[in-house]
Amino acid sequence: MTLPDWEVFAVAVPAVLLAGISKGGFGSGAAFAGASILALVVPPGQALGIMLPLLMLIDVSTLRPYWKRWSAVDAKRLLWGGVPGVAIGAALYSVADADLFRLLIGGICLAFIGWQMSLRAGLLRPSQRPMPGWAGIVAGVVAGFTSFVSHAGGPPAAVYLLSRRLDKTQFQATTVLVFWAYNVVKFVPYAFLGIFTVETLLFDLILAPVALFGAWLGVRAHRVVPEGLFFGITYVLLAVTGSKLIWDALT
Repeated sequence: MTLPDWEVFAVAVPAVLLAGISKGGFGSGAAFAGASILALVVPPGQALGIMLPLLMLIDVSTLRPYWKRWSAVDAKRLLWGGVPGVAIGAALYSVADADLFRLLIGGICLAFIGWQMSLRAGLLRPSQRPMPGWAGIVAGVVAGFTSFVSHAGGPPAAVYLLSRRLDKTQFQATTVLVFWAYNVVKFVPYAFLGIFTVETLLFDLILAPVALFGAWLGVRAHRVVPEGLFFGITYVLLAVTGSKLIWDALT
């Protein structure tokens, strides 16, 4: 780590908790905030490497309740596009420096907030007609790429899935399946590119109970915490984090 372990740990615990709560109780859209926050104190590659096994653990813990309740057709389209999207992300990572990734992660944070606020304000609306199949593949490419560089593939996938008029369970189940598969695919290039290290994996072992507790807490919080309050807090964190990462990248 670039900082003493206790300092990284002090940031990692709330970051992982936030990811677990988001995935466990409020969908996976804001779960990438964990990696963004962690990138404030360690290089972006290390932040991505630390978070991926933990996100995979959370995925496994939330996959069973939705088993076979997804839209298989839409999941396949997103996966067909996601694999080349991950490959593009891996190719960029192999030639880019840390500041470019700080810039990308920070930009995605701010773009995510803008997209969500535009939806809530009615400035953007999901397509009234189902998008064609090829749009699912395109959305998958974008989702695979943003998932690789920042664990933030949710918005591109959601744009496509929302147009498909899936019911709530189908939407959630399809999202869980697709991002579980993306994370499995990402594991291989992450390993070859050195994003995983013995140190990050040992750190993951320490943080694994935090991730599972966060997912459990998210399920409980879903029933008592207003969705608006949770996302409001998350958007503030993302705005501060994204701005700081962009500043660090440019200075």
